[in-house]
Amino acid sequence: MSRKSLITILAILVIPVVAFWGLTFNKEDSTAAVAVTQIQNTGKPQVIKFSSTMCLECKEVEKVFEELLPQYKDKITYTEIIVDSRNDMKNNLIKKYNVQLVPTVIMLNSDGTQNTRIEGARSKEDFEQCIKGLK
Repeated sequence: MSRKSLITILAILVIPVVAFWGLTFNKEDSTAAVAVTQIQNTGKPQVIKFSSTMCLECKEVEKVFEELLPQYKDKITYTEIIVDSRNDMKNNLIKKYNVQLVPTVIMLNSDGTQNTRIEGARSKEDFEQCIKGLK
């Protein structure tokens, strides 16, 4: 096998792996450790969104939350869990809330009880109605 063929084969195999790693590495807005602390230690209602960087519905939900959450920033705690990389803390949260698909939004009352669970994308009005229903 010639050197040129070997370089071509390596490029075909290595470039996609490096591109995938580059696109998915360090995309998290919050670490799992911060998320666990916020979930356990807050006295406000909470919105926890489980999503993926490669999920189209997750991106739709993110756009809705970007519009909606600024008006509720003093009333609720928002945590986003990116499930692309599986570490122990995230796995524990995924198991705790029985997340089987993304996007999944869990809304907790201020006492930590689950108020609402939404799987999949919904309209801004639906999310706002659920947030208003938090105690």
